[in-house]
Amino acid sequence: MPEMPEVQGLVEYLRGRILGLRIVRTSVAQIAALKTFDPQIAALHEASIVSVDRAGKFVEIGCRRPTQEQLHLVFHLAKAGWLRWYEAVPAAPVKPGRSPIAVRVALSDGSGFDLTEAGTKKSLAVYVARDTADVPGISRLGPDPLDPGFTVGTLADLLAGRRTQIKGVLRDQSIVAGIGNAYSDEVLHVARMSPYALAATLAPADVQGLYDAMQATLADALATTSGKPPADLKDVKRRGMRVHGRRGEPCPACGDTVRSVFFADNSLEYCATCQTGGKVLADRRLSRLLK
Repeated sequence: MPEMPEVQGLVEYLRGRILGLRIVRTSVAQIAALKTFDPQIAALHEASIVSVDRAGKFVEIGCRRPTQEQLHLVFHLAKAGWLRWYEAVPAAPVKPGRSPIAVRVALSDGSGFDLTEAGTKKSLAVYVARDTADVPGISRLGPDPLDPGFTVGTLADLLAGRRTQIKGVLRDQSIVAGIGNAYSDEVLHVARMSPYALAATLAPADVQGLYDAMQATLADALATTSGKPPADLKDVKRRGMRVHGRRGEPCPACGDTVRSVFFADNSLEYCATCQTGGKVLADRRLSRLLK
């Protein structure tokens, strides 16, 4: 699943290529991906692109129509979505149901991109909105951990009173925006903290350590993804992981074996020596916790 660093990488890439261009054509191949009907996606045709921003794991492309009306093309890549960039958009029309392509956007210089989704569980979400606050997922977002105003005090306030496992707290977009399953594993490993630790019970020193780990982990990931084309970002993410997706490999900090806990539709990775005092966590495959 693309998370904040990869989404920010996409934003920076798109900023360098699409600002000032016009959207000349949009094609919807998977109608379920389009979550809005007013304005229609055709309203973007001939609109000039004036901004590319990120909110949590959403990409926001700001457009201005010839009438000066402001519109936004917003998308969330969900678990299996991605952006495929073209220097020259294929001339062949997109055929519904024949490929992973959900939406194609063609630009005035001949370039463009597809929003794609692999697998059978379709969660990719595309919106056309007059105001990004009209997008439900954006209106529910918590603070961004790399916002200059996000301090250790901010984190302490978010954790206070929450008798919820810290892994689930970090994944909850309404509490902290942009961190998902992968980077929550990474942050907790750097903080040397159990994913099952209860948020409300963390001592001030633990909150400080978690804050420092969050800032360092995300900043390093952003530096790694900066300037990379979309086709490379997934591999960059995988190569940068310390424990996530590395079950059975040695922990880079202590050499112990990285272990997994499986749930109904995902898993977490951790190092028992670094994070749980040597305790091996039980498989929770039948649990609904941390969803």
